[in-house]
Amino acid sequence: MRLKNCYKTADFRALAKQRLPAAIFHYIDGGADDEITLQRNTDAFNSVDLVPNVLAGVEDIDLTTRVLGRELAMPLFLSPTAMQRLFHHDGEAAVAAAAEKYGTLFGVSTIGTRSIEDIGAMTNAPKLFQLYIHNDTALTDDLIERCKEAEFDALALTVDTIVAGNRERDYLTGMTTPPSLTLKSLLGFALHPEWAVNYLLRKKFDLPNVSRYTTAGSTVESSIVDYINSQMKRSIDWDDAARMIEKWGGPFAIKGVMSVDDAKRSVEVGASAIMISNHGGRQLDGARAPFDQLQAIVDAVGGRIEIIVDGGIRRGTHVLKALAMGATACSGGRMYLYALAGAGAAGVDRAMGLLRSEMERDMILMGCQNVSMLRRSMLARVPGR
Repeated sequence: MRLKNCYKTADFRALAKQRLPAAIFHYIDGGADDEITLQRNTDAFNSVDLVPNVLAGVEDIDLTTRVLGRELAMPLFLSPTAMQRLFHHDGEAAVAAAAEKYGTLFGVSTIGTRSIEDIGAMTNAPKLFQLYIHNDTALTDDLIERCKEAEFDALALTVDTIVAGNRERDYLTGMTTPPSLTLKSLLGFALHPEWAVNYLLRKKFDLPNVSRYTTAGSTVESSIVDYINSQMKRSIDWDDAARMIEKWGGPFAIKGVMSVDDAKRSVEVGASAIMISNHGGRQLDGARAPFDQLQAIVDAVGGRIEIIVDGGIRRGTHVLKALAMGATACSGGRMYLYALAGAGAAGVDRAMGLLRSEMERDMILMGCQNVSMLRRSMLARVPGR
């Protein structure tokens, strides 16, 4: 597989699998337990069909939408994902460049591999920081203050990762950060020499947003499961969310909302947006897919809070279906992570360019000049779904 032959997410996935040691590929690719929710996240979009309008005289397409206080050039943004330099040495720099080029929001993880300060300086793209509440309150508060100083645009509090999901692929492969130097991992390095040379000879792997407080995952090997279970505060509640919203004082999303009741509580505590998300199927297997929950949540809180569908996005039509159902925008991780792992900055650029082209073409075929023209009447439920 070569980059020029990649046209869809599955192609970028094949490229990533070809380039990465098995443990690292399966960390990106896998979900929890039997991975039912992981698969359902994308399959859910097949539960409705698009119903286009013809003879609409559409020529120029306007994909702009306003999300978390910023106008975006398209209604799809790059969800925050951890440890990007582990997948490719370009890491966050590649994702930031794509976000800036395509005029969309760049999500940055607490467990990222470039510092808040570096990212603030490297890009003019709108920036969203994904906040986890750690056991160490000073660490959490420090992250917020650093985001303010670096002029990030918004925060997203992730609420569905208070304990790690049962990621059995990681157990089988022995995935840790930094990668443990075992016979098995060294064999994987040898079979993927380009990745190994870049990992070993370029800037040392680190988690700079948290390493001043904990060595776990930076200089001390830790599985992702162990990091979450040892570092994250389990007992977070709505009072914690309200405190974070007040402390930040700007656009604020709650990421991991799946129920109507929690969507309503998000409105009550003053959140700007909710991200309907099950963490990419990596936490509670058997949970609903974001798109499956969208209609009920839109009917309950639509117009009172921004609603972002996070997860399962693989095609431009998926974004259009979510918008027609009432979402403000969509976001995703694997849709660009496979491309990053497979080809670095060039891969992310190609993946996002293809998705934008799909959305533009699909809008023309739907007879819609701008995203506000997408309506629920343009969706039809598939019989038996």
